Amino acid sequence: MNQAEIGKFIAKCRKDKKLTQAQLADKLNITDRAVSKWETGKSMPDSSIMLELCQILGISVNELLSAETVDQENYERKADENLIALKRKDENHMTKNILFSTLFSATLVIAIMVCLICNIAISGALTWALIPISSIVFAWVISFPVIVSGKKGILISLISLSIFIIPYLYLLSRFTKTEQVFTIGSAMAVISVAFLWIIAGIFSRIGKSRKFLAFGITFLCAIGFLILVNAILFKMIDEPLFDIWDILTACLLLVLAFVSFFCDHKYSH
Repeated sequence: MNQAEIGKFIAKCRKDKKLTQAQLADKLNITDRAVSKWETGKSMPDSSIMLELCQILGISVNELLSAETVDQENYERKADENLIALKRKDENHMTKNILFSTLFSATLVIAIMVCLICNIAISGALTWALIPISSIVFAWVISFPVIVSGKKGILISLISLSIFIIPYLYLLSRFTKTEQVFTIGSAMAVISVAFLWIIAGIFSRIGKSRKFLAFGITFLCAIGFLILVNAILFKMIDEPLFDIWDILTACLLLVLAFVSFFCDHKYSH
């Protein structure tokens, strides 16, 4: 299965259908840059849209993966070859993910051991080590799904963050003996997780076809998030509602939102 040849075949079929890259991208609800990457052999169509792509181009998945029109006589042979190639590709990808996740986990285990050894050697008992250890375990729980599954693991990581952030802050407040870690941290955590879910929703809805628009909306939402955070901190610890850095940050986000909307208008029309 040659990725470059598949890209050339996609380009040929697209031109046979008298479609531009932008028109094909619009039908698939993706960006024309993604189509360009396929046709130059830099990437492959995602399996979730492969069937729809083949329907638009008037070819079978077998022909797409073979990078040629397949006659009936050779159809089954090509199908078997493509299935084997896909299986090998998936196995190689899984092997890399398993290796990387194992190294990542081993590194964190070593970090935990170092904290334990240093703490016991210096203090003779477990004291401060519980703080970094709980943080390391929390980081592992949140990041592991993404490391193993890539983009497909983002949703699982976000769910894990939503579930474990409050218990983690509670433990941290107990270990540090600082109640504000839990009270203030929980308030910040709730609105932060809500903001992340909003971003995830924005990109899942419109991010595939109009990334610039998704970024523009995200930057505007970030301004609202900044105002909400400052308002909560002002109420809880009597911090100034706004300072010069908050104003500069809001202005920067506004400029980024404007640039994103301009790019969306330019590239989507």
